[in-house]
Amino acid sequence: MRNEADNIAPLIAEIGAALDGRWAYEIIYVNDGSTDATGERLAAIMKQRSNLRQLRHARSGGQSAAVRSGVRAARGQIVATLDGDGQNNPVFLPDLIAAVEKSARVGLAAGQRIGRKDTGFKKFQSRVANGVRNAILKDGTRDTGCGLKAFRRDVFLMMPYFDGLHRFLPALVRREGYDIAYVDVIDRPRHSGVSNYGFFDRLWIGIMDLAGVWWLIRRKKPTPEVTEVNA
Repeated sequence: MRNEADNIAPLIAEIGAALDGRWAYEIIYVNDGSTDATGERLAAIMKQRSNLRQLRHARSGGQSAAVRSGVRAARGQIVATLDGDGQNNPVFLPDLIAAVEKSARVGLAAGQRIGRKDTGFKKFQSRVANGVRNAILKDGTRDTGCGLKAFRRDVFLMMPYFDGLHRFLPALVRREGYDIAYVDVIDRPRHSGVSNYGFFDRLWIGIMDLAGVWWLIRRKKPTPEVTEVNA
């Protein structure tokens, strides 16, 4: 999260309501260079919740950098992600986690939004971006922009890191030989504040990233079966 101070307490309460008593878990907040009271609010709640951790970026690195920092610090074998603005409802976290636990072949459970609460223009640009990406990468995913996901930590750490990675997780997980599970999730408005993302600041970077991921998939070869030969 970045500059989402007012969204912290409500979201943590909802995460607890969704997960308490079902799994042993930790909550990792990646404070991506916030300049508001985000750090102070988190520090205050950490005194009350022993399973809450805060990672702070000295300067904003963006969503992919934040996800990577959180995954690298995580202690669990399964990592579930959601955005810090409250639009991703934690009530769907159990379904995502269970979908990964169900089969060792599933590397990622991806939320796919229905009833999106964004503006008409934002929904239009997402449809176009998802359509182009799917046509080129054939990842079978209609909504890679949804922050609600659950995946195996070791699978994530296999993948090449680059800025924008979070938009291509389904294609890259398939590249590693794993299946994707899909869970419909209901979108909702953010609790408070304003979005940190714009359209034109992502357009050209997204096109270059798409070309790069296409190249990575084309260059992937099956890993040969490995056995150790003893003397």
